[in-house]
Amino acid sequence: MKTAIVTGGGHGIGKGIVKKLLQEQCNVIVWDINALYLSELKNEYAQVETLICDVGNPDEVQAAMKHVESKSGKIDYLVNNAGISVFEPLETLSVENWNRILSVNLSSIFYTVKFGKHLLSEQSAIVNIASTRALMSEPHGEAYGASKGGIVALTHALAISLGAKTRVNCVSPGWIEVNDYDTLSEADHAQHPVGKVGKTDDIAEAVWFLLSDKAVFITGQNIVVDGGMTKKMIYV
Repeated sequence: MKTAIVTGGGHGIGKGIVKKLLQEQCNVIVWDINALYLSELKNEYAQVETLICDVGNPDEVQAAMKHVESKSGKIDYLVNNAGISVFEPLETLSVENWNRILSVNLSSIFYTVKFGKHLLSEQSAIVNIASTRALMSEPHGEAYGASKGGIVALTHALAISLGAKTRVNCVSPGWIEVNDYDTLSEADHAQHPVGKVGKTDDIAEAVWFLLSDKAVFITGQNIVVDGGMTKKMIYV
């Protein structure tokens, strides 16, 4: 059985990825900073192992990797999904918040690979969750956009460094509704070239493809899953 780690797997896109990995008969270890999310996840999927971890803290990531080593001894799949989003004007965005967003969204990936590299099995795979905000912006998205753009660059850097043993790719979601999909308006759906807002399953399927043997010739890539929105030309 393949062993997978999913960071930020207690809610939203991360939870959707956990569900897909379980369907594919993986042993899934979920890291999240939110104890309530982990408790709810455990109630729904009893077979999942959960671990409270602030991935923005390198000491906690190192400790979590040591725990995984003691329990499983290997990592076949690593999904770096944890992230926080703060959209705040430059005038009020503090240096502390800037650093926190970068540490959780971007540096955490460096931490998981640095402290977990020796656990990666032969022909392992890593998928990092970036965002279409790595490619386009709205006002006040400096910290979030920088962190997600950094993920795209870090992904191809790691792919070259890790070489044939570990494929490394990233997925950039667009609008993925993680709460109440049924409350979305017709206009919300219609603005997307595919005619609908995305669901967590849309990202989970893309992640699984990149992890699976069907993607053995793909590494260092950023796969945009956004219903075509980044290709849509808009004039006001």
